[in-house]
Amino acid sequence: MLYLSPILGQVSYSIPEEMAKGSLVGNIAHDLGLDDLGIDVKRLKSGKARIHSADSGEYIELNKDRGVLLVKERIDRETLCGETTPCALHFHIILENPIEMFRITVEITDINDNSPNFASNEKRFEISESAVIGSKFVLEKATDPDIGLNGLQSYSLKPTENFILKLENQADGSKKIEMILQKSLDRESQEQISLLLTALDGGEPQMSGTMQIYVTVLDANDNAPVFSKPVYKAVITENSPKGTSVATVSASDRDKGSNGEISYIITKSKRLSELFQIDRKSGEVILVGAVDFEKAKHYQVDIEAIDNGGLSDSGKIVVDVIDINDNSPNVNVLSKSDNIHEDSPPNTVIAMLSVNDPDSGQNGQVTCSMNENIPFKIESTLNGIYSLVTETALDREIASQYNISVTCSDEGVPSLSSSVTLTLHISDVNDNAPVFEKTSYEAYIVENNTPGVSIFTVKARDTDWNQNARVFYIMEDSSVNGVPVSSYVSVSADSGVIHAVRSFDYEQIKDFQFRVKAQDGGSPPLSSNVTVQILIQDQNDNAPQVLYPVQSGGSLVAEMVPRSADVGYLVTKVVAVDVDSGQNAWLSYKLQKATDRALFEVGLQNGEIRTIRQVTDKDVVKQRLTVIVEDNGQPSRSATVNFNVAVADSFPEVLSEFTDFTHDKEYNDNLTFYLVLALAVVSFLFIMCLVVIISVKIYRWRQSRLYRSSLPVIPYYPPRYSDTLGTGTLPHVYNYEVCRTTDSRKSDCKFDRTGSQNILIIDPSSGTMQRIQSEKSILDEPDSPLELLAMMPI
Repeated sequence: MLYLSPILGQVSYSIPEEMAKGSLVGNIAHDLGLDDLGIDVKRLKSGKARIHSADSGEYIELNKDRGVLLVKERIDRETLCGETTPCALHFHIILENPIEMFRITVEITDINDNSPNFASNEKRFEISESAVIGSKFVLEKATDPDIGLNGLQSYSLKPTENFILKLENQADGSKKIEMILQKSLDRESQEQISLLLTALDGGEPQMSGTMQIYVTVLDANDNAPVFSKPVYKAVITENSPKGTSVATVSASDRDKGSNGEISYIITKSKRLSELFQIDRKSGEVILVGAVDFEKAKHYQVDIEAIDNGGLSDSGKIVVDVIDINDNSPNVNVLSKSDNIHEDSPPNTVIAMLSVNDPDSGQNGQVTCSMNENIPFKIESTLNGIYSLVTETALDREIASQYNISVTCSDEGVPSLSSSVTLTLHISDVNDNAPVFEKTSYEAYIVENNTPGVSIFTVKARDTDWNQNARVFYIMEDSSVNGVPVSSYVSVSADSGVIHAVRSFDYEQIKDFQFRVKAQDGGSPPLSSNVTVQILIQDQNDNAPQVLYPVQSGGSLVAEMVPRSADVGYLVTKVVAVDVDSGQNAWLSYKLQKATDRALFEVGLQNGEIRTIRQVTDKDVVKQRLTVIVEDNGQPSRSATVNFNVAVADSFPEVLSEFTDFTHDKEYNDNLTFYLVLALAVVSFLFIMCLVVIISVKIYRWRQSRLYRSSLPVIPYYPPRYSDTLGTGTLPHVYNYEVCRTTDSRKSDCKFDRTGSQNILIIDPSSGTMQRIQSEKSILDEPDSPLELLAMMPI
């Protein structure tokens, strides 16, 4: 990366022109070191010192090994600067790591290497003998490219018998040369006069140039032409096309005839003659070359008006050149960086540019700008030197490369511009942690899975590059029900694929969660976490289980249905459960087999067995039902239960029919035993009826006394009081409502027979039959003396 050093120095040298190639200009390393800039030969080498010049040619070179500046090409001051003084070369020495720049000025001093020179070797005059003393004859000026004392200093004219020289200073610093007649001419005595005009400079050694002047004496022409103005001013824009009229001059001559005819000429100058011409008759000055404001801002054209008698007058035209915006700014890259780290601080220098516009005024005022929406800015550090620096923090993840286009425009109308494009690559640093695609994950797996099966994949992305963006997945240590989570699942470090380590059982565990960490390969590494929840999905791997009626090999359950039962009479209810969940645990009940399908039906959802028609005397006593319980899984699982239903109003009627049940169960007990047992049961029931009747009578008698008491009645409900119409899995019970007075020896008891049924249990092993029958009419009597009734489960 490059930083712009705030230390900028300037060193100036002075050398004469025409020095030989390789001549020493100055010890730059020593001279810069004298200014406490810390520059030495080693610094020149390590900083890759080089010279940058905005000029078209390079005249000075840098010897980094010696730390000196040498003449690279022959320097001709006149070619380089012309008449401009002082003449100097300006360039910069640029160092890198860090970037430093020093302004160097080398002044080129003049030597007397040019002699004065006239544009023509000779000058001819035709002068009338009547020319008055003091007549002026303009002579051509000599030119000397040298300046100062080495330039043109004086003129001499020989012989001086008839003419003398007169030098007149002009506004531009030049001298107007005139030959003055000091003695009247006599054609008869001397028709031709030869003079030698010598121009001298002041150099050492002194140099000169000559021009031969021939004067032809004519007959009398005593009036010279006179210009209407001594100075004509004209304005022309640069790059005007050839043929453009610059100005028109005018002179008059009081003579008549041929002596009054005037012709116009431009005093010969090689440089001006390539740019301007004058019409000899009309005096119109025409542009014949290209004028460039950047080379010359104005021109002075010397003109003469000459009549046919040889008399003349001199004048001049001052032509001012107007600048137009014909030059685009020149943009040069002095130094630049190709790569920069994304964590580089603001104001980091990435490039240095040199910008100049040869136009003047507003046309030469340059402003530089960059393309928008990039984190860089351009700053002007010196006249024409710009630095590109970072403006804000960089982020490679937003942009890994910038094409920085710098456009420099001048303020001319229309404005001209130049552009340069720099490509800058942003180097990555590990400043972004991996980010999961979701804030949390849920995955499903069906129970009874194969160990090692892939469950799903977590995915994290890192916006960094290369190794900084390589993501590894790690499962954090945790436990599920006291067991390490690693015994349940594993995660692939490279792909993030989560595998099942074991086979899951939905009935044991329904879900669990753990955390996965995504870590990149940067240094230091960055990471992030995500919670993963695994949900076990149930399979239909459990068949329904029948809770009621309980199926056992020791006894058969028989339900009794009285012949007076109405349609919809509840015979019994099948209670079953399925340990699966969801639709796998949805149970449906169907009547698979029945002795008489027209008599019974099973509730599809609740398992209730009810009559679907009125029981008749023709219906057989022994009815056998087989109910199948199916779940809603795929494939469906089922269980079956068998019922024995006795259609009868009394137990004796049942006995003969239900003896066959024991044969179905392969019991071979003697039928006589059952008859004796039935007789004993009937006798016991008869005695119980008598006891109940007596108890009712006593109860009514005590109740009549209770009604006469003023004590309050407090209701009491036994703890097992419940609704027998529920569909739960508990066995049917008798429900009683007991009311007691504050006198613990006196109570009022009411028997609730809701949900009571007649149940016949046959024990095949003993050949006996037990009966549990709900009482109806006896217990309804209000005079029963019972104080406590037990609940009898079915």
